[in-house]
Amino acid sequence: MSENAPSPAALAKTATLIEALPYLQRYAGEIFVVKYGGHAMGDPELARDFAEDIVLLKACGIRPVVVHGGGPQIGAMLKRLDIQSRFVDGLRVTDAATAEVAEMVLAGSINKELVGWINGAGGCAAGVSGKDAGLVLAAKATRTTRDAGSNIEREVDLGFVGDPVAVDRRLIDVLIGAGITPVIAPVAAGADGTTYNVNADTMAGAVAAAIGAARLFLLTDVAGVLGKDGALLTDLDPRRIAALIDDGTISGGMIPKLETCVAAVGAGVGAAVILDGRVPHAMLLEIFTREGAGTLVRA
Repeated sequence: MSENAPSPAALAKTATLIEALPYLQRYAGEIFVVKYGGHAMGDPELARDFAEDIVLLKACGIRPVVVHGGGPQIGAMLKRLDIQSRFVDGLRVTDAATAEVAEMVLAGSINKELVGWINGAGGCAAGVSGKDAGLVLAAKATRTTRDAGSNIEREVDLGFVGDPVAVDRRLIDVLIGAGITPVIAPVAAGADGTTYNVNADTMAGAVAAAIGAARLFLLTDVAGVLGKDGALLTDLDPRRIAALIDDGTISGGMIPKLETCVAAVGAGVGAAVILDGRVPHAMLLEIFTREGAGTLVRA
């Protein structure tokens, strides 16, 4: 090999770029909605990786929209303020004091920190919440729980927890049109002005459906949907998801995530993907390589 010959490492990087070419061509100009959450949000290195991924997507012609969570951070702030949390079947009951803290953390510290990471990586991001310009209209969430003894279902009052019922995309269109990446906190107002804390997965799914996103990514703390043998299930559709829930393969917190994915693809989103946000650059692996990195849900 001559002294001027490229190194094997350089050739490998070139091969990676060539492999990514058809995906770059396919997704240029498309909108991707990314829900960023889980404990990866508390890791500065992973936060930096995520911000770089968002900036890279934008540089490739993809138009990213970020929706973020913040459950662990809300819990930590409630503990610091000595506000006790009450849970029903794993769901936090959001009273008036908790709702005030949740809005402060979600639309304040977390939102602006994430905007800062993206801007620091060379991007241009702006933080908003569902309340800004009437972006998301919410309604009080209703949930039921089943009594273990009698097997009777009863309704649970979760307080100021809401579900999105309508999305006005104008603010997102304005920001995207100006080359700005929207970073959305999952806080929204009801028709009477009441402020609700909205599940970030549900918010991301509603936004993705309303703006006709090509992809919805849910970054979480697990590798994706696992089969009974522990292997990653890389491709699912609504019919198979229903069967896997019925036989117990899918359970617990993965069920509402997949319900969000199914609702999104049913409303016209090209596909939804559940990814492990703890894996550095997992989103890039999923988008730009043949192997992918998570569980993809198609209609």
